[in-house]
Amino acid sequence: MIKVLFFATIRDYTGVKETEAEGPGTVMELLTELASAYGSAFSDEAFEEGEISDRVIIMVNGRHIAHTGGGNTPLKSGDTVAVFPIIGGG
Repeated sequence: MIKVLFFATIRDYTGVKETEAEGPGTVMELLTELASAYGSAFSDEAFEEGEISDRVIIMVNGRHIAHTGGGNTPLKSGDTVAVFPIIGGG
């Protein structure tokens, strides 16, 4: 199983702070499954023009996916994926 953690406004979209997934082989496959499960608010935040949106930060086992292959980052049982919104301040 892959553990998925949701933070801040992403948690508001899902209604849960964590879930588990079994089967997705990549981050993109996982996000597609999550979008199906959690609807348009999650999907609109997670995706832009078929790609992972710049409005979310995705980490796999504490490493940002920008350093591990982006949406093609492989997943395996026992991994933890964290989904954060971009938080701006001023």
